[in-house]
Amino acid sequence: MKSIFDNVSKECSKAVTNAYSTSFSMATKMLSNSIRHDIYNIYGFVRFADEIVDTFHDYDKEKLFKNFENQLELALEDKISLNPILNAFQETYHKYGIEKHLVDSFMSSMRLDLHKTDYLTEQEYKNYIYGSADVVGLMCLKVFVKGNNEKYEDLKDSAMSLGSAFQKVNFLRDLKADFENLSRTYFPNTDLNHLDEISKEAIITDIENDFAKGLKGIKRLPLDAKFGVFMAYRYYSKLLEKLKKTPALEIKSTRIRVPNYRKIELLTRSYVKYQLNLL
Repeated sequence: MKSIFDNVSKECSKAVTNAYSTSFSMATKMLSNSIRHDIYNIYGFVRFADEIVDTFHDYDKEKLFKNFENQLELALEDKISLNPILNAFQETYHKYGIEKHLVDSFMSSMRLDLHKTDYLTEQEYKNYIYGSADVVGLMCLKVFVKGNNEKYEDLKDSAMSLGSAFQKVNFLRDLKADFENLSRTYFPNTDLNHLDEISKEAIITDIENDFAKGLKGIKRLPLDAKFGVFMAYRYYSKLLEKLKKTPALEIKSTRIRVPNYRKIELLTRSYVKYQLNLL
């Protein structure tokens, strides 16, 4: 029965989420049962594309990416794939009417990571973030509003700002790995060889502005999604707080993280705020 295969596909996406990101997995568990698996399905898809360009250094990454891209196109067209991750994603894609241009923009940004190592202009930087993060937020928003186009348009800008904030925090946190291991620099007009406090503060101020816009949207999300998204917001805000307190030179030499016990504490405090309607 195909239903068995579909369930196996969804469990694969859930397993990918749990294996690759404890923080995202924790936040996703706070979503309503009615939408949780669909967010796993989106995460599984974007994670696999990202893994190809970031970690499979001993293989022909361009060939792997092209194969994955071809499988994706067939999955969306045929509404089935023997790749369980893509089979799960295509179900969510069709269920909520996710626009194809969002998927295309995401894949375009991932393709850039195969060769592009720096972003010299603000526009290049914004275009990359739109494709790598904003559209992922928009795909998730489609699920959160259960395909309601009016609600989607109302919350669209906030979702993009939140996606941008999450991605920029990742860039700052992963500065060392991106620069040393992948020879990548995402922040324009910033010399990472001589990252100073002024440059760091400018980056953080930009992220804080994105977070402020994103929070306004979180407060207007449907109840099925609000707490889970707020939890993700709280985690990334705490990560940004730690980065803000960390000297620029130290950010370049280490990877800042939030320990698991602090994540549990954040979860508890976030839940109290949510229950008291303090969002």
